[in-house]
This record gives sequence, C-alpha cells and structure tokens, in this order.
Amino acid sequence: MLLEAYTKEFNYNLKLATPVMLGMLGHTFVSLVDNIMVGQLGTAELAAVSLGNSFIFIAMSLGIGFSTAITPLIAEADSENNKIKGKLCFKHGLILSSVLSFLLFGLMLLAKPLMHLMKQPEEVVLLAIPYLDLVAVSLIPLIIFQAFKQFSDGLSMTKFPMYATILANIINVILNYLLIFGKLGFPEMGIVGAAIGTLISRVFMLIFLWWLLHANVKSKFYITNIKIFRLEKSMIKKIIGLGFPSALQMFFEVAIFTAAIWLSGLLGKNAQAANQIALNLSSMTFMVALGLSVAAMVRVGNQKGLKNFLELRRIAISIFLLGLSFAFVFGLLFLFLHDILPNIYVDSNDFDNALDNREVVSIASKLLIAAAIFQLSDSAQVVILGALRGLQDVKIPTFITFVSYWLIGFPLCYFLGKEHVLGSFGIWIGLLTGLTAAAILLYFRFNYLTKRLITKEII
Repeated sequence: MLLEAYTKEFNYNLKLATPVMLGMLGHTFVSLVDNIMVGQLGTAELAAVSLGNSFIFIAMSLGIGFSTAITPLIAEADSENNKIKGKLCFKHGLILSSVLSFLLFGLMLLAKPLMHLMKQPEEVVLLAIPYLDLVAVSLIPLIIFQAFKQFSDGLSMTKFPMYATILANIINVILNYLLIFGKLGFPEMGIVGAAIGTLISRVFMLIFLWWLLHANVKSKFYITNIKIFRLEKSMIKKIIGLGFPSALQMFFEVAIFTAAIWLSGLLGKNAQAANQIALNLSSMTFMVALGLSVAAMVRVGNQKGLKNFLELRRIAISIFLLGLSFAFVFGLLFLFLHDILPNIYVDSNDFDNALDNREVVSIASKLLIAAAIFQLSDSAQVVILGALRGLQDVKIPTFITFVSYWLIGFPLCYFLGKEHVLGSFGIWIGLLTGLTAAAILLYFRFNYLTKRLITKEII
C-alpha cells in the first residue's frame, strides 16, 4: 500500500511529462542527426562539431536555465486562477529571455579566439569556427522559443512545444541531407550545411509554437496585447532572482560536460570524437529525466500554490521513483549495447579512415559503461532540481551543484583523465562522481524543506 501511494501517480506524471520528454528529445535529436551525418565525413569533422557545440551548450545552459523561472511562476498563478499575474510573469520572462539571447549570441562571437588557446587539434579548430558562427545565431530563436515553452509547460500544455520540436526535426533532417552532402543540386557544404539546417529549423520551431499558442483559447490571452515597455521592477527582480540561480545550476552541470569535451581534446581527435558519441547518447536518455523534471516543477508549483505540502511531497517522490525506474532501464541498455551503439556514428565502409574509426568505437564503447552507471545519479539530480524549482528554492541548490560538479567532479576528471592515468574513461569517472554527489545532496535539501513545510502546515 505504501508503494501504491506513489505508483498511482505514474500515469498522470507520464501524461504530463511525455510531451516534454519528446520535445526535449527533439532538441537532442537535432544534435544526434548532425553527429551521425557529419560522422560520415570523418572523425575530424565529428570532433569539430563536438568542439563547436561545447561552446553553444554553455550558452544554451544559461539561456534555458534562466527561462525555467517562468514555469513555476505560471504554474502557481494557474493553480490560483490568476490570469493577470500569469500574464505579467510571462511578459517579463519573455522580454528578459529575449535580451539574454542576444547577449549570449554576442558572447559566442567573442569567445571564438579561445579555440586557438585550448590546445585542441588545429584541423578540428579550423573546421569548428565557421560551424560555430552559424549555430551561435540559432541561439536567439532557440532561447526565445524556450521562454514560450516554459510558459506553455507552466499551464500544463506540454504538447505544443513537442509539436514545434517535431516540425523542427523534420526540417533539420531534410536540410542536413541536402546541404551536408550536396544532394538534389544543392551545394555540398559539410558541417557548415549542418549549421544552416540547425539555424533554419530553430526559426521555424519558434514561429510554429507562437502560432499554436496564439490559436489556443487558454493561452491566447497571455501572449497577445503585450505592452513590452510597461515593466515592473518587482517582477523583473523576482524572475531574475529565480532565473539567475537556475541558469547557474544548469551552467555548472553543462560546463563540466563541456570541460570533459575539452579534456578529451587534449587526448586527440579520436578521443574527442568518442567522447562526443558517448555524450550524445547519454543526452538522449537525459531528456527523459529532464521531461520528468519539468513535470515535477509544474506539479510541485501547483501544490505550492494550493499550500498542500503533504500532497506536494508525495507527488514529488512519485516522480523521483519514476525517473529512477527509467534510468535503470537505460543503464541496462547501455551495458548490453555498449559495443554496438558507437558504430552508428562511423562509416564502416570508409577504408581510408578505418583505423581511426576503430579506435573511436573502442573508446566510446568503454565510456558507455560509465554512462550506464551514472544514469541513476543523473536522473535523480535533475528531477530533484525540478521539484526544488517548483518550490522556488534555487539559491542553496545552486551552491550544491557548484560544489558537486566543480569541487568534487572536475578535479577527478582532470586527474583521472590524464593519458598516463585512465584517459577518457577517467574523465567519465569524474563525471559520475560529481553527479552522484549532486543527487545525494539535493535530495537532503528537498527532504529537509518539505518536512519543514509539512510541520508548519500541521501546526
């Protein structure tokens, strides 16, 4: 009976989270398609996409992390049936996210010279720079889209972002095929063609989501007649107060994975390409946990608005258990298929690069063993973070993520990742340690807060 109190929520949690999962998987699928298609060109091209995206992922983490402030505020206003408050939250969140998108685009352009200072393979850097130029532009529509998405999620309308992401993926696959390989009379542009496909698909993704929300009766009120020049300092302060720590939380996690890309680059282009394969596959499964994280954020935000803290804790724990169940299955798949999955990313008929391809597959298959183990930790930490954001508790979790990833995880990545120690596998042991520390500490924080709120409710 005790377990049933949590498992009975699984169906509703999945109903809410599945469109988010599919939408987030869609974002990652863009990267997956880019990697698989570019991987057919050679290991240097695959490493270049990895290096270019390592910069983009840092900027995305800040933009997407900041926009998550919108969801719990909208969820709370929705549970209170306060449309005016909800519209105010959305307007300020959209404007602040839009400004941030342009700032991050400019930051990416200024960061390009760093590639030459990072001791990365020179052939990889030369390929990565033109790729980065175009993908950096796509940050603008992506982060603005994310503001609309977080708003839609807050209203529990999680299907619309999913539809927009599916459209973006169809456009991206078609454009990649045409522009990377030069099919049907289009120029053969290599990885630059992949960047153009990503940019155009993200523009269409934003336009389509806006159209869907504008056509819906419930959401139309929020996104029309927005007076962008009438801003309130208190709401700006509230969103920044929630958004900035949330952005740092995501930044600390993404940055350590980015550091793993750079550290693997010191081991050579093949190690970097192998790291990208393992990272890309892990990102696919992580999107399921991220979908559940959004569900936790929305449902906890709803219960916070209703001030029903006993129910809040029960619902949150049910989502934690669901996330761990998925993570266990994904971990088993990685263990059983670790020798098979990396072969998807290389051209087995490319005899000129056969030695490089074999080395990449060999390294990646070992990394997937570490990735299999950290599925549980990675899922737990992101779902618990979602619940804490629903509680609008962001400052202490930000400190926890910094300590876990940068004071515990990164030193181990750096030391164990040296060529004469464990190499690429050592880098992933460091990642596993940081994620595990974050999961444990964040759960302690959630447990403390919810028990305190329940005690106050009873009194």
